[in-house]
Amino acid sequence: MKNFFKHIRIYILRGLLAIIPIFLCILAIQLLYLLIDKRVVVFFNRFFEVRKIPGLGILLVLLCLYLIGLIVSNVIGKRLFHFIERISQRIPLVKVIYQLGKQFSESFSGEKGKEVFKRVVLVDWNNNGLWAMGFVTGRIIDQAGGEPMLRVFVPNVPSPTTGFIFIVKESAAIEPGWTVEEALKMVVSGSVIAPQEIRSKS
Repeated sequence: MKNFFKHIRIYILRGLLAIIPIFLCILAIQLLYLLIDKRVVVFFNRFFEVRKIPGLGILLVLLCLYLIGLIVSNVIGKRLFHFIERISQRIPLVKVIYQLGKQFSESFSGEKGKEVFKRVVLVDWNNNGLWAMGFVTGRIIDQAGGEPMLRVFVPNVPSPTTGFIFIVKESAAIEPGWTVEEALKMVVSGSVIAPQEIRSKS
């Protein structure tokens, strides 16, 4: 009888682990439908009748983004957005918001040599032997000491969009040899999905 219950418990656990990824996919699709698809269709219905076909709203968003991408890629589109930028520079609050949005977009697009997360490092948290994982976002030169320093973004778990900014000496940062993708998976999963070893140190 004891082996029977053990057998049941093992296969129930395996079944649960098998449906978790499927459940998360269904949940993500449902959220996309409620937050984007449904609202976009309602918005377009104000101007012309749109059939309520599941996924149509997301398709319309992608189509609009594609068209905007075509527009900003040509000369006329660049002039138009440059004109909008000049207007925004004259409005105090709008100016700050627009500049932040522009810098954020440039970071994700990799323009001007920028990247959001360049590499993964480990930094000593408050010099107490506890190491925090962070993403290098850039460098800063210490004019007094002359040693290059790193801007390191240490994300909160499980949200990589919030966290802390560390300024550390480059010599004090450990290189674990992890890719940015591996580190992001570690953050989002709460370290459930994580590299099994530190491959290199510097």
